[in-house]
Amino acid sequence: MTACFSSAQTSKELLGKWQLVKWVQHGKEKDITSYFKTDQVYQVFLDNGEFHSINGTETHKGKWKLSKDNSELTITSTIIPVKFRIDYFDTVKRVITYEQLGTFEYKKVE
Repeated sequence: MTACFSSAQTSKELLGKWQLVKWVQHGKEKDITSYFKTDQVYQVFLDNGEFHSINGTETHKGKWKLSKDNSELTITSTIIPVKFRIDYFDTVKRVITYEQLGTFEYKKVE
């Protein structure tokens, strides 16, 4: 079964810097700037499985991994791995969901 992915859904397409542009939790859009105290919220994916979460001037390092069928993205930036469902993913836009936190939309900036 194939979900509504575009053809650009590989680890290679994920590499780079992505900015959080929209966050919806329980059907309501969250204010990114109010929650994170900045609108500079990024995820950076490096080709060796390294991951950086950037909130303003704060950076947290971790690891990332795509599932074999590219339907799940696992990010470990603390001890606990978090599995996101990939709802949409192309070369410039990515939408992922983690049930407890909501749905996150990112745009590629680098």
